[in-house]
Amino acid sequence: VHLVESGGGVVQAGGSLRLSCAASGFTFDDHAIGWVRQAPGKEREGVSCISSSDGSTYYADSVKGRFTISSDAAKNTVYLQMNSLKPEDTAVYYCALDLMGRLCSDGYDYWGQGTQVTVSS
Repeated sequence: VHLVESGGGVVQAGGSLRLSCAASGFTFDDHAIGWVRQAPGKEREGVSCISSSDGSTYYADSVKGRFTISSDAAKNTVYLQMNSLKPEDTAVYYCALDLMGRLCSDGYDYWGQGTQVTVSS
């Protein structure tokens, strides 16, 4: 199983980025993929996740209304559209796979390598 994130970068506050998580090595049905971020000196935070079986989603309160998670099963890719970015969104963003299809359970089986998002004020 491989998860490869892309799309991170440096953006000014109020800007947007779209992260991608390309998954391979497993069937896309009945799994869940989540985005988890880790900022220096802070606890890991589950940002958002999506179920591949029914498309249900979850968002942390800190990103509700600003971030949107989506998936393209044909491309085995999950996206995280991040709008109205704030300096506190600065972190390494990881995508992670839950083979049991649990939504944001934090019991992920596989992780990507992470992509850095830096929001300047």
